[in-house]
Amino acid sequence: MADVLAPEEILARIPQQEPFRFVDEILEVGDDRVVGTYRWRPESDFYRGHFPGHPVTPGVLLVECMAQCSVVPLAIHLFHRQGLAGTLTTFFTDANVEFAAQVPPGARVRVETSKIYFRRRKLKVQADMSLEDGTPVCSGQLAGIGVIA
Repeated sequence: MADVLAPEEILARIPQQEPFRFVDEILEVGDDRVVGTYRWRPESDFYRGHFPGHPVTPGVLLVECMAQCSVVPLAIHLFHRQGLAGTLTTFFTDANVEFAAQVPPGARVRVETSKIYFRRRKLKVQADMSLEDGTPVCSGQLAGIGVIA
């Protein structure tokens, strides 16, 4: 089994980049768990139209943030542990998410993830997003698969 990547190394390997990168920091990573954070940039262009006068982070971007803070870094870690680093890229494949609160511009969110299963290059997780003060935002199951890079 390969050595363990540091959270900063995993963050550097996440393929999404600005302006479509929604993970700032990986706080914790292990074979069964990942914790990541992201601060929503108030200057992001999508806030102008969602919704004028009362900007709210779109739910589809919250789901993407959950994937980038959960499925992608955990898969990078697990593929590295199997000696497959650099040969597979993780594609987000599906989600079943329930929403509980809005995320305003400038808010920092935390995504805590636990592995449900990892087999045949497919990873499924339980991910829970909350605001910095602990307010639950959304939660659900997300999945991804490793494809040849």
